[in-house]
Amino acid sequence: MKLFEYMGKALFARYGVVVPRGKMVSTPQEAVSAAQEITGEVVVKSQILSGKRGKGGGIAFASTPEQAGEAAAKILGSTVQGFVVESVLVEEKLKIDKELYLAITIDGSAKKPVLIASASGGMDIEEVPEENIVKYHIDVFQGLQAYATREISRRMGLTGAVSKEFNKLLIILYKLFREKDAELVEINPLVISGERLIAADAKVTVDDEALFRQKDLPHVEERTEAEQKAHAIGLSYVQLDGNIAVMANGAGITMGTLDIIQHYGGKAANFLDAGGGTGEEGTAMALEILLSRNPRVILINIFGGITRCDDVANALVKVKNRKGIPVPVIIRLVGTNEDLGVKILKENGFEAYKMMHEAAAMAVKLAG
Repeated sequence: MKLFEYMGKALFARYGVVVPRGKMVSTPQEAVSAAQEITGEVVVKSQILSGKRGKGGGIAFASTPEQAGEAAAKILGSTVQGFVVESVLVEEKLKIDKELYLAITIDGSAKKPVLIASASGGMDIEEVPEENIVKYHIDVFQGLQAYATREISRRMGLTGAVSKEFNKLLIILYKLFREKDAELVEINPLVISGERLIAADAKVTVDDEALFRQKDLPHVEERTEAEQKAHAIGLSYVQLDGNIAVMANGAGITMGTLDIIQHYGGKAANFLDAGGGTGEEGTAMALEILLSRNPRVILINIFGGITRCDDVANALVKVKNRKGIPVPVIIRLVGTNEDLGVKILKENGFEAYKMMHEAAAMAVKLAG
């Protein structure tokens, strides 16, 4: 579960991490009031579960409360990185001497937490050369020791009071990481302002399987409406940004379908694994979810084992008769009860393909 920036900063503050003065608001009028309380120049930041907000037009600076209200009016309701902005964080504009990067996450290969730090923080951290990034794997039995924080600080080139503050911050951040069952705790940028270190941003992701013991954390629903509907009926669905709706029966074949769509120059609108044995009614509900996203084409890729081809065909006919299907449907159908499934499809105006690449090529052609 990802936390919004303002939630992450509230959590940071509880642990003693210095964060800017700020307030989350949802209207331009509230933004004006928040800026008046803060006094001085402010930053208006969209609250979405995504990075690259600055490049996406989701962050604005304001010198007066009136400008803060105007910035909020522009950002609220806009779409930034594919998310509709429903709230903004109004906070003080910091005096920045230098920007650092700091994070703790899980290294799956090493099976340990790894601390990642760099003296080059900011929007383009992904482009920082590997040699300029410090990585330190943490032994969960020993924890993060003082000698390790001093070594990390030295490798970062930090000295004096800033180095001491940085060492303290590392200990605090790891304590938060452990106690809140986090998968990621990230500060980018971590601002040096005089002798102070300030978390100018906050990303916190908590392990979903540990939420039962994190009662004091706010619940954030990350799924889109379509993803929630699919989850409710036990299907694996992830919304993407293409125009070809995809349904297949198994995670591997679904990924393969997405790959072959891209191979032919198309873009998938989603990942939908209908799984084995979904049945006629479940398949029909899955198709209705796909239609709700208004794709240009629907591509169904079924290699029937547990899934019966006649169930898939009957589900498609049921949706056609119940609601209508206003877009082309390309279906590859092979496996259990294949002959019966193909017969049902042909009787109702659908053509079935035997080869996945032929179906994908046709879907891309029609979508384009």
